[in-house]
Formats: sequence, C-alpha cells, structure tokens
Amino acid sequence: MKIKRFIGGMLESNGYVIYQNNGGDCCIIDPGYDPKVFLKFIDENNLSLRGILLTHHHYDHVGAVKRIKSVYDCPVYLHRADCDMYKGKVDVYMEDGDVIYVGEEALKVIHTPGHTRGGVCFYSEKSKLAFTGDTIFNIDLGRTDLEDGSDTEMEDSITNRINKWSNEIMIYPGHGDGCTMKKVRKINKEFLDILDITEGK
Repeated sequence: MKIKRFIGGMLESNGYVIYQNNGGDCCIIDPGYDPKVFLKFIDENNLSLRGILLTHHHYDHVGAVKRIKSVYDCPVYLHRADCDMYKGKVDVYMEDGDVIYVGEEALKVIHTPGHTRGGVCFYSEKSKLAFTGDTIFNIDLGRTDLEDGSDTEMEDSITNRINKWSNEIMIYPGHGDGCTMKKVRKINKEFLDILDITEGK
C-alpha cells in the first residue's frame, strides 16, 4: 500500500491518501483541512477516489469532506456511534469487523471507542499497518475528557484491541509521526499505564 500524508490546520492533523498504484483506486482517511491538497494529489496521480474514511467525527479530521465530496461523488464512511455528532452526510455506517477494499488491499474496521463513541482504526493485515485516528499516537493516547469520550472505553480499546497487535504493526495516527507497535510499547507512557492498571485488576 502506498500512503501520502498531509499535515494541516491549527492542530496539525494528519490526513492520508492510500492507494496501490498510480492510475488506480484510492481512499482518503480523515481529510480535516485544505481540500485542495487532496484533490491535487488525486488528479496528479490519476487516482479514482472510492471513499472518504473517517476515524471519528471531530472537525479537525472531517473539515474538508464536504468540498471533496462535491468534486468526487464518493461515499463517506463513519461508525454508526459517531453519526449523531457529525454534521455532514454519511453514506456508509461502519460497524466493527467491516472490511473496506482499496484495490486489492483489505482494511478491517476495528471499533476503538474512548476518544469518541464511534472511534475506529483501519487495520491492514497484508501491509502490517493501522490508521489509528485519535485513539493512539506514538507517545500518548487520545483525550477522553471531551463530550463523548470515556476513560473506561479507552482502557478497553487499548487492552483488548490495540495491545493485541504485533510489534511489527506500523501505526499512522491522526496527529504526529507514525511508529511501530514495538516502539509504542517502549515510549508510550499512557499506553503502558493502562496495561499496568488492567494487569493489576
């Protein structure tokens, strides 16, 4: 899988275009800002946009959706539990375990609430990677003190979902640089603190 990251906005959010080959299909993940950069890249590489995949509903990850959708009439994917908080139109209501194809690449939808009720990660077994939105970053975790955040749900998502990933999995988060799960297990104190808590229960 080929990945093009764009960083923008006051919160320096990551948006991604994922594809296999120039001239093939692509999807956008979390276009939160400046739709022009996504549109230009798609046009320059002769890509066919098949969907806009949202890890969660926060504006810094969805701000460019309306403009992009007005140019490419493609479906918007969001987990059902986040739809009440999202102001735009959702075409596909994702559920845990759904599979989305980008060319021949399969992305599995993994529901990881905590930052929001409907937060998800997109996981590729083939490419050994996951787009994690604001669930987990390289050095910390997403906030749980916002309107629909939950410490308890974040604890469960980390313990029973993300901690199951092997060390070789590369995470591509909603902010900051990516890293391997091996590195997460060394430098991400919030991740390690949750594991210490759950192991002590």
